Amino acid sequence: MPIVTVKMLEGRTDEQKKALVDEVTKAVTKTTGAPDERVSVVIEEMSPANFGIAGVRASDK
Repeated sequence: MPIVTVKMLEGRTDEQKKALVDEVTKAVTKTTGAPDERVSVVIEEMSPANFGIAGVRASDK
């Protein structure tokens, strides 16, 4: 049973997240042969204040 975790900053619409789950499921099914009903996708959203690159938080850009 493939489980895919996607971590991203907050701010995507419900439609965008729905499309992401659909497309990730299709990609996993295609590449692993696992049936759709066995593929789980977890979206973890984080505040821009809790994520940084090169010493700068996303919220400070």
